[in-house]
Amino acid sequence: MQTISQTRYSTKSQSRQTRWRPALVAALAVGVVLAIGGSFPPGEWFEALVKPTWQPPAWVFAPVWSVLYAMIAICLGLVLASPPGKERTLALWAMGVQLVLNAAWTPLFFGLQSPLLAFIDIAALWLATVVSIATVSRLSGLGSLLLVPALLWVSFALILNGVIMALNG
Repeated sequence: MQTISQTRYSTKSQSRQTRWRPALVAALAVGVVLAIGGSFPPGEWFEALVKPTWQPPAWVFAPVWSVLYAMIAICLGLVLASPPGKERTLALWAMGVQLVLNAAWTPLFFGLQSPLLAFIDIAALWLATVVSIATVSRLSGLGSLLLVPALLWVSFALILNGVIMALNG
């Protein structure tokens, strides 16, 4: 039989472990998306495309996405740490769809060399990000605010993808 102090220690230890699980799951999920993106470098095909003059230099994309993915991971951790229920389930589904669409863009654009498929994907990603912000806001104001920069960048990327597609019709 456990003493009261042993029970308290055991409960505190379990509580600490439970608190870290959502952060670990979020970091792993976002890490998988990053790994997929890193598997498809731009290459010669992309260099040959006509691009708008306002496209940022190539070196900008990795740091921007790294910061955005960190913010998405924190948001996902906040959602995972929220109490179970319908709102949490909806937010997890929305964020899951968002991450899958995010992971799909790079293989579609650079792997298949298809600006059209990538454009369809990023349009769906934009919508999924809006839905994620809306569903997460019911659980965490901070979490939904953490997704706003991703929505802004995806909005920019959607326009950029569309212009590249039009210029290379």
